[in-house]
Amino acid sequence: MTQITRLRSNEKLSRIVKYNGVVYLCGQVDEHYNNHKGDIEAQTKGVLARIDEHLSEAGTDKSKMLYASVVVKDTAYIPHVNALWNEWLSECVPPARTCIQASMGNPNILVEITVQAAS
Repeated sequence: MTQITRLRSNEKLSRIVKYNGVVYLCGQVDEHYNNHKGDIEAQTKGVLARIDEHLSEAGTDKSKMLYASVVVKDTAYIPHVNALWNEWLSECVPPARTCIQASMGNPNILVEITVQAAS
């Protein structure tokens, strides 16, 4: 029987779920988004740092990412996010990826990224 492991859970969600050799992260936002209002570069760097942290906690890393879903508040942010994404992945093979524009749950959040990675 395959075991499901949930890390950093609360009543609403688990930030990390490990199942059948795959690590699933919930959507990651910059934890300091209120300090980085309107600064897409700072928020993107914060999101990528959180992804690194959570993948490490789950026993994997960005080189094993399978899929990423990037959500931006405004399509004008995509070039900024892409530049930082490409730099962050400079030594890795990129995962399959989707990028969309959507309204955010908090108006100060500019970017949210969800990833899945092999463990």
